[in-house]
Amino acid sequence: MLLDKLKHAPVVPLVQADDPDVALKTVAALKAGGLEIIEVVLRTDAAMVCLEAIAERAPDIIVGAGTVLSLEQAEESVRRGAQFIVSPGLNDEVVKYCQSRDMAVFPGVVTASEVQRAWNLGLRTVKFFPAGLSGGAAMLKALSSVFRDMQFMPTGGVSAANLNDYLAIPSVIACGGSWLTPQQEIDAGNFDAVTALAREALVTAQQN
Repeated sequence: MLLDKLKHAPVVPLVQADDPDVALKTVAALKAGGLEIIEVVLRTDAAMVCLEAIAERAPDIIVGAGTVLSLEQAEESVRRGAQFIVSPGLNDEVVKYCQSRDMAVFPGVVTASEVQRAWNLGLRTVKFFPAGLSGGAAMLKALSSVFRDMQFMPTGGVSAANLNDYLAIPSVIACGGSWLTPQQEIDAGNFDAVTALAREALVTAQQN
């Protein structure tokens, strides 16, 4: 189960690529660092192609689709092989579609009203986005004190420097972030740097 695996490696790197070969090399580098749950963000024209390539050619990786904005994108992501869905905001259609397929979905929330709406949709795990600009760890602690059975995946502004601050919060099941896949290193073909960042994040995560 996805949530059980996150407990052992509570870091979800974001992969943004417009070339499936680069995406596969990035994923291989992340796996070498111990991270096997990745999120392909739909922010490039070739994102769906990259998602499909990972699903087909890296079957030992749990791959999800991120930045899913609509029901249509969710449906296509599933056709391409996505095993979970992540959205920047809370969309009822996307949530209900995933629930109908018994698929994990992590919609983005910021306010107490959004968390309450997610709770009433039957969700117990949501994305907190953008974390850094929305009060960070302090805001998550406040929300957690009210929504005691909710779990959060902060994303946006998470880095090696503050990863421990988020993971120390009991309600945080995992953190997502692009700091693990720096575009400059990937463009330079320095995938060893990606592996090193993944390994460092995993060590930090396992200390909590």
